[in-house]
Amino acid sequence: MKNFHRSLRPARIYPALIIVAVISLLGVLASHSSATAPALTISVVNNSEKEIRHLFLAAAASDNWGDDQLSEAITAGTSRSINADWSDSSVKVVAEDEDGCFLTATLDTAGTTTWTITNSTPRNCGN
Repeated sequence: MKNFHRSLRPARIYPALIIVAVISLLGVLASHSSATAPALTISVVNNSEKEIRHLFLAAAASDNWGDDQLSEAITAGTSRSINADWSDSSVKVVAEDEDGCFLTATLDTAGTTTWTITNSTPRNCGN
């Protein structure tokens, strides 16, 4: 009976289980941290008379904008496709025109995402 109870004690098994658990957890965390967000393409159509000089993305409920998405301006009457990594179901797009005024739209990221800017798109010029 004494040997039977001794064989039930897993004193040597616990350290091995802990090591396996830690390695498994690190593997799961590493795979999540290296995952990339899905790609988002936004077509910005500038049907206004103003040049769009900067374009920023933010979470729909946030005013914390990311980096400028434009390498060159979107001139009046032209369009541009913007590609970005984005995982939220919606995105706030903020454009700055040649007068330093801001135009915003919140877009659903499912399907084709297009924002058409016109002369009647509301502008925030800080007034």
